[in-house]
Amino acid sequence: MTGLVEATITPVTHHLGAFTVRRALPAKTRTMVGPFVFVDEFGPAKMDPGEGMDVRPHPHINLATVTWLFQGAIEHRDSLGTFSTIRPGTVNLMTAGRGIVHSERSPQNLRTEGPQLYGMQTWLALPDGQEEIDPAFEAVAKLPVIEDNGAKATVIMGDLWGRRADTTCHAETIYAEIVLGPDGAIPIDAGADERALMLVGGQAAIDGQPLTEFELTVLKPGAEMTLRSAKGARVMLLGGEAFATKRHVWWNFVSSDRDRIEQAKDDWKAGRFPQVPGDSEEHIPIPGTPKTVSYP
Repeated sequence: MTGLVEATITPVTHHLGAFTVRRALPAKTRTMVGPFVFVDEFGPAKMDPGEGMDVRPHPHINLATVTWLFQGAIEHRDSLGTFSTIRPGTVNLMTAGRGIVHSERSPQNLRTEGPQLYGMQTWLALPDGQEEIDPAFEAVAKLPVIEDNGAKATVIMGDLWGRRADTTCHAETIYAEIVLGPDGAIPIDAGADERALMLVGGQAAIDGQPLTEFELTVLKPGAEMTLRSAKGARVMLLGGEAFATKRHVWWNFVSSDRDRIEQAKDDWKAGRFPQVPGDSEEHIPIPGTPKTVSYP
């Protein structure tokens, strides 16, 4: 590693039929970057006519999910009665708190020609004392955009480049999409406890060190750096406050208390979670061996 890079994490790749998911967190070498406990990148993909993404109803506790799309659309339904069509430029934040159930599906009107899918889904751990708050959902479309020196940055969450997004932050969080044109550059502030970059398209370098596509590059704390691209790139910046209490992750459940996760397993098996209005005919059962497990 160079003096400015603390770690690099190669994601685990899952091929889900028509599209690919790359999971950078949790990893064996690192489980969190700020409040982020789960980082998935998916696509870009163009599905065949008649196909679509269908993630059946499933539960979450003690976390907030953040969905951000570059291309395509996803219909979100949850047990609060929310229906929201997620599109590029709008951040969807679902706070699970004490428990929520949701589904994610490609819109029916896009399936005829075959939907596109390209974006990010991340999970943020809720801080100590707030893990069991009431569930909530918000979609924020008016986000700060900074354009300068061949770079366009959208602040999805938190305070960056002197602008703050209206998206709710339960813990101090930074999250942004950076699009660099040819010879574009943008400073990466040193304010957050923990920061990481993910190159999701094109070519870019941080203070001269090239980024590898889809790899999570964890930056050393406290150092100001510059992100540059010679030919153009799309890069995600994420991080925030370091948690003193680490989080357990098992399947879709996140908590500081391992017993709370066991309770959530029992509740899902016993049907004690609420149902999703308009999408209650099926659900994802508890897996025997989940793909996502992390214990501090």
